[in-house]
Amino acid sequence: MAELRLKVNGEEHRVDAHPMARLLDVLRDDLHLTGTKEGCGEGECGACAIWIDGELAVSCLVPALQADGADVRTVEGLAQGGLHPLQQSFLDHGGAQCGICTPGMLMAAAKLLETRPSPSEGEIREALAGNLCRCTGYMGIFEAVAKVRR
Repeated sequence: MAELRLKVNGEEHRVDAHPMARLLDVLRDDLHLTGTKEGCGEGECGACAIWIDGELAVSCLVPALQADGADVRTVEGLAQGGLHPLQQSFLDHGGAQCGICTPGMLMAAAKLLETRPSPSEGEIREALAGNLCRCTGYMGIFEAVAKVRR
């Protein structure tokens, strides 16, 4: 076991993790932050998307030890004293159904809006292209993100 130090959603954590553990598993199993979902385990679906030091990453492909000392933000960290505007917009516009892809979609969309506050529809689609959804048909998701842009 190796000690892992992380700042997750603004809180400092120390976790004893197996050297080959995935960051996804540390977040879910050790820190009990179950908002981040495992969809494919291969980095293809985007369900486990988080931010590591401000960059979007799929946590199923990140060795936990690689995140030692990092600043990690999960979907739980979006809400600050109430739902994040994106979370509310997903509710209002049918951007979520089964919920497996929703955390990754939210994290990718939040990163897009942080870097491009007024993205075009094409930019929204491109930013979310790494996230697969089996339920919504995507239109509710695209609309939800578009309603939050400035």
